[in-house]
Amino acid sequence: MEGGETEAPVSESLVLISKLPYVTFFHSLLKIMAPEYFEKQEPCLEADGQSGVHRAPDHPRSRPFQVRPRRCFYPVFFHIQMLWELVLLGEALVVMAPSPAESSDTVLALVSCISPLRYCSDFRPYFTIHDSEFKEYTTRTQAPPSVILGVTNPFFAKTLQHWPHIIRIGDMKQAGEMAKQMKVKKLKNLKTLDSKPGVYTAYKPYLNKDEEIIKQLQKGVQQKRPSAAQNAILRRYFLELTQSFIIPLERYVASLMPLQKSISPWKSPPQLRPFIQQDFMKTLEKAGPQLTSRLKGDWIGLYRHFLKSPNFDGWFRNRRREMTQKLEALHLEALCEEDLQQRVQMHSEVETVDLVLKLKDKLTQAEKEQLPVRPGTVAKLRAHIDAVILALPEDLQGILHKPSTP
Repeated sequence: MEGGETEAPVSESLVLISKLPYVTFFHSLLKIMAPEYFEKQEPCLEADGQSGVHRAPDHPRSRPFQVRPRRCFYPVFFHIQMLWELVLLGEALVVMAPSPAESSDTVLALVSCISPLRYCSDFRPYFTIHDSEFKEYTTRTQAPPSVILGVTNPFFAKTLQHWPHIIRIGDMKQAGEMAKQMKVKKLKNLKTLDSKPGVYTAYKPYLNKDEEIIKQLQKGVQQKRPSAAQNAILRRYFLELTQSFIIPLERYVASLMPLQKSISPWKSPPQLRPFIQQDFMKTLEKAGPQLTSRLKGDWIGLYRHFLKSPNFDGWFRNRRREMTQKLEALHLEALCEEDLQQRVQMHSEVETVDLVLKLKDKLTQAEKEQLPVRPGTVAKLRAHIDAVILALPEDLQGILHKPSTP
């Protein structure tokens, strides 16, 4: 460097980008890889990439969005059941936290609290004023979208004040102290937000508060129960709550499936019956969540709200796709059980060629969509197609791509 000039400091980061949601595992992986990368640069990444392939499946925390819920919800754990409802219904939520790490962990904990139900709206673990949706999310001319935002900039306390549900998280390192000082707050719509941790909302939960889980978690704090045990209790609570809610829906949707005896190999697969909200609601009286949950409250109102949410739309689309594929698979299996050679003899060459083309389409669909057919079904269908083609005149065999003989 020339006369008195100093070299500007260089800031480097190692960023891991993946479509897989193994958050805690990737975080642990970066802690190992980053120091080595800054010392040895690219060559170490190739070596870690090879070894990581073998390490990932055995990592004890390799589960989607596996964050520590107790730590994330500790400042607001008196309201965990209400937070579960807000996430279930796809409500617009803001998490205001002291750091990006605490913001991200809390947002991911919220998203995972309705597991195994998939959260189908958008979520931003760390949202800043530089994000492209900043203007859209801070405008007051329209209602906030169905999204969970995690923020740290105090500026958002003012610009997002119109959002319906705001969670303020204090420093998680002081969680032990906050447990003694924390009191159940009356949840009301505050015009200004103070710095105290809590949930600020005008939302009235549909279900009565479950005092048992609160007592259980408080007892764990008093007895200094290990964090792993507290986390397990909280995960099990959320899992059982979500399952109690979703089982009646699963049961009703399963009843929309046509009977297997209605599937004919020579007709198009039957259609699923439509989801009728009124019919579903009627099933709740005898087969509702009261069969598996001790919680009382307005379950009917909660279901009505849920049926209008993005989470229901995403869940039902997925279930309908799975059931439609099952119908296609059953139809394919029924075709494979037919004596195609005998059917070919009863029809003209034109009809036989049409049959081959339809069977080929079925085969392509089965392989492309990985239809849930019995083992050997696809191979059996392929053999049927080959046999039918071989029974046709040679010129047609050429057109239909005569299969190579073994």
